[in-house]
Amino acid sequence: MTLAIVVILILAFLETPVFTVIAALSIACLYLVDHDLLALQMILIEMNRLGAMPVLVALPLFTFVGCLLTETRAPQRIMNFIEALMGWLPGGLAMAALCSCAFFTALTGASGVTIVALGGILYPVMRNKGYGDRFTLGLLTTSGSLGLLFPPSLPIILYGVVAQVDIGKIFKAALVPGLFLIVVLCAYAFFKQLASGRRRPSSGISFGQVKSAFLSGIWDWPVIVIILVGVYGGFVTIAEVSAVVLIYVIVVECFILKEVSFFNGLPAIIVESAVLSGAIIIILGVALGFTGFLVDEQIPNRILECLTAFSDSKLLFLAGLNLFLLAVGCIMDIFSAIIIVVPIIVPIALSYGVDPIHLCVIFLVNLEIGYSTPPVGINLFISSLKFEKPVTLLYRASLPYLILLLGVLIVITYVPWLSLFLVKP
Repeated sequence: MTLAIVVILILAFLETPVFTVIAALSIACLYLVDHDLLALQMILIEMNRLGAMPVLVALPLFTFVGCLLTETRAPQRIMNFIEALMGWLPGGLAMAALCSCAFFTALTGASGVTIVALGGILYPVMRNKGYGDRFTLGLLTTSGSLGLLFPPSLPIILYGVVAQVDIGKIFKAALVPGLFLIVVLCAYAFFKQLASGRRRPSSGISFGQVKSAFLSGIWDWPVIVIILVGVYGGFVTIAEVSAVVLIYVIVVECFILKEVSFFNGLPAIIVESAVLSGAIIIILGVALGFTGFLVDEQIPNRILECLTAFSDSKLLFLAGLNLFLLAVGCIMDIFSAIIIVVPIIVPIALSYGVDPIHLCVIFLVNLEIGYSTPPVGINLFISSLKFEKPVTLLYRASLPYLILLLGVLIVITYVPWLSLFLVKP
């Protein structure tokens, strides 16, 4: 076993693809426990089971939609509409930035992409409107991950596959906590700007500007309607929603708006999305073999025994779980965290009486916050590179937002009704 661990560490150090490291770990664990090559069939069995899941189709299709929309002006049009709607309020531009980032992250499933894609647009605009440097940096850094709780969030789909939880119910459960996060940060932006007294916005809303911005994005709104009606209405499955959205976006962007060339631009986007979704799926396949090993060896049960020996309090367990997941969010991307961590914590949390759908919301909110938590939150370093600012400045800039987000996390954790009342009225 020691030799296997050394080999795996060497593979990781040599920057070997993640799926090969996880596959090596799975093979080593399965073989060294049973000393039988037939045990390795576990990986093939799990990969076959994964391929038979109808919901898995949604993952590559929504990935493609997100990659395609990042190559268009759709994010700019949506941001312009939100700004026209809210920009007249104190802190209105900041609120528009928060909502735009949340929407964009929901489509792409990657907060880093949001910071890179929208940050370059929003940062100079907010600075020119009189927003402070630290305020703007903190807002763009922390808001990059807010959309993970909204459809068609790829992390929610992946979590549902790994934890075998109804994905439609997760989307419903995550809606109110996601809105709660955005409302709290919008309220902070409102009162912060109101107190500063700098660069007061215009006297009122311009309905002409709102109408113009809405009409400019008239082809973008059906995407949102299809996703929301499909997911929350329960008329179709997640996979069917993803297929309809994909066809609509291709038709609109390639043949109506013509922002992407069907013959020149689209193939490159297909390759990009295939590489991204393919990487996730192959990692998921080999990781499920490792999950089978954990279950067979009763690793979660052993961890549970250690925890209950210390305390059988659900409240203490949730506090410890939050600390653990915040640390995970700092050092791992969300897809790897879901694949590796979820199979371990789900049976333990269930033993403490935590609802599986509520657990998903807790998990995702923690990882959202972990992305921007010093000293190693990945969004801090992405923002540092994008805006060419020292990472220590990003630490200070993100602190007020992190305090607010942690407060919301505590409420979401200990008031499960917020997550469950739409699912279990």
